[in-house]
Amino acid sequence: MSTPLLSLYRKITRWPAGHWLFSRAVCFKAPYFGTIAPRIVSLEPNRCEVRIRDRRRVHNHIGTVHAIALCNLAELAAGVMTDASLPTSMRWIPKGMTVEYLKKATGTLHGVATPDVALVEAASGYDLPVTVVVNNEAGEAVFRASIAMWVSPRK
Repeated sequence: MSTPLLSLYRKITRWPAGHWLFSRAVCFKAPYFGTIAPRIVSLEPNRCEVRIRDRRRVHNHIGTVHAIALCNLAELAAGVMTDASLPTSMRWIPKGMTVEYLKKATGTLHGVATPDVALVEAASGYDLPVTVVVNNEAGEAVFRASIAMWVSPRK
C-alpha cells in the first residue's frame, strides 16, 4: 500500500537534498511547522522520524528546546505518519495530546511516531492513539507524547 504522501516521499527523497525538499513541502502545506525547521528523515507505513536542530529560535528562557517546539515536533511526526499510513478512503485530525517532559531537551532532537493500534479502513470514525518519543543525541528520551487522532471515512 502506498498513499499519495508516501509515494511523494519515496520519489523526492531519491533526489539530492530530497529530504530537505520534502520537509519544506510539508511545511508549505502546514506553515506553522516551519517554525521548528524540521527534517523528515524517514517515512514508512506506521513510522515517521523527524529531526530538529537545537537553535536559538526554538529555545526557552533557560536555553533548552521550548515545550511548544517539542509539541510541534510530536504533532508533525504523528500527522505525517498517520497520513502516510491510512487507507486513502479515510481522513484524520488530531483531537488531543498528552505530553511528558522527561529531561532537559538540548542538542539535535530525533522524534519517532508510531501508532498504538493498527490503522484500518472503517465504516465509522475511531480513535487512533499515536505515540511519539523524542530522544537527544545520546539516545535518551527527553519527551514523550500520546496524540489522539480522530480517523473517519472521507465524505
